[in-house]
Amino acid sequence: MDSSRAAVSETLTLLNNRVSVRRYTSQPVPEELIEEVLEAAFRAPTSSNIQAYSVVIVRDRKKLKQLSLSTGNQQHVADAPVFLAFCADLTRIQRAMEKNGRSVTNNNLELGLVSTVDAALVGMATSLAAESVGLKGVMIGAVRNDPISVAEILGLPKMVYCVFGMCLGWPGDVPRQKPRMKPSAIIHYEQYGNHSDRDGTQILEEYDRDLSAHYASVNKPTTSDSWSGEIARKFDPQPRAGLRDALKECGFDFL
Repeated sequence: MDSSRAAVSETLTLLNNRVSVRRYTSQPVPEELIEEVLEAAFRAPTSSNIQAYSVVIVRDRKKLKQLSLSTGNQQHVADAPVFLAFCADLTRIQRAMEKNGRSVTNNNLELGLVSTVDAALVGMATSLAAESVGLKGVMIGAVRNDPISVAEILGLPKMVYCVFGMCLGWPGDVPRQKPRMKPSAIIHYEQYGNHSDRDGTQILEEYDRDLSAHYASVNKPTTSDSWSGEIARKFDPQPRAGLRDALKECGFDFL
């Protein structure tokens, strides 16, 4: 962390030192601690106070194994002391609508986005709250590899889908922090595109070098285009081609 920074706070320190941790000690994580962390996280912003999210806490080893298979055989999912499934949830909204003679059965893109953003805000707040008490973890976006099987494992009803998961535990092996792009590559003032590097070429080349150097320093295989090359391979062809149809089956119409 840059010691020359003017602002200092526990939250800034937590975020500036945050890393994804996939290995945990055998020390138990108390149920009441997870509940306290989640209760605090539920104070995250929510659009129009709709609170369109639910969280499923998973500790059962059989379920964790099933989830690991559905998320690309990620061993840290199977080994996690605690797995939290952050879900977009329209069921309470539907009950409120029915109580007033209305329905969200034909929900559109807006409601799907709002509930997804709500779940994401609670997830990040949970991550920060967990870090503040010494827990560490990693987000699991691969729950969207197969939303239907994940819904079956978690017993999710119609109008609920898992946006992402989170492994949590007491840290065992904490990796070296990965560099991010420089803030000047991401922050825009007054309007978008007021960088001297307007097409982003210089930004990408510089970040490729930084990330490649990081991977080399931790003995991880890398290439000179470590970020841009990986992004190109990851998103062409597009991943999760059946995701829209799967979410529609779960009750979310993103058309």
